[in-house]
Amino acid sequence: MTDPDLDTPVLDNHLHLDPDAGRGLDAVRDFRRLGGTHLIVVNKPSWHLGCEADTGDDFRAVFDRTLDVVADADDLLPGRAWPVLGVHPGLVSRLVDDRGVAPAAARDRMQAGLDVAAEYVRDGRALALKSGRPHYEVSDAVWDASNAVLRHALALGADADCAVQLHTEASEDLTEITEWAEERGLAADRVVKHYAGPSLAGPTPSVMCRKEWLREAAAGSEPFLMETDFVDDPDRPGAVMGPKTVPRRVRWLLEDGFDDAVRRAHVETPERVYGIDTEATLTA
Repeated sequence: MTDPDLDTPVLDNHLHLDPDAGRGLDAVRDFRRLGGTHLIVVNKPSWHLGCEADTGDDFRAVFDRTLDVVADADDLLPGRAWPVLGVHPGLVSRLVDDRGVAPAAARDRMQAGLDVAAEYVRDGRALALKSGRPHYEVSDAVWDASNAVLRHALALGADADCAVQLHTEASEDLTEITEWAEERGLAADRVVKHYAGPSLAGPTPSVMCRKEWLREAAAGSEPFLMETDFVDDPDRPGAVMGPKTVPRRVRWLLEDGFDDAVRRAHVETPERVYGIDTEATLTA
């Protein structure tokens, strides 16, 4: 049941859960107690779960562990939890800088991991894909390899008819990426910029829950989502934002009269981007 003070679905569009080393389901319980109803759980970077992938199939252990914790979270929520699977773009640096893999070989390995993630989407076990490119300075060869991986993910999203979440550099204009998506048959609004600010040309912004950013997004008329990017790392408790943040921010928006914006972020945009119904999936 939803929090009676909220009376709306409350979706955190991007967080991580680590049932082994982190808070795991306790974080889900905190989210639910504050009025949270729905979660989109993104697999942690593969190396954080002990996977030093050499082949695409090596990512299956990461994806399967994510599915396990999402199933447990789903049982705790009044709504639903869905997994988003993919390859963190920072893997390219781990492969090239730490393991001495050539950029082209790193590209191929990451694309193979995305191929496996797309299998999970096609058979209904995952909701969407995750990809992107480094948000820090890299060599031209690594940048080119990373963009090739990203374009591959967009093509897979078009083929699997699913959204693609992006981890990229901070920007207010990523129309180049949505143009790549549309060239491959994926609608621009099904490309989601994780950790976004309130103003973004191109992808659908998944806005970090800073009050000033949310107020700007809510005051506009464009689709947006809300997220915490909770990393569930015991060495970084609460990072990036804690699991209670989205329901707290929803309550704050409602108190300030942004009812339409809350519906836009938690009902209309999730349906538009992912094809999910956050109202129909609430238990009475």
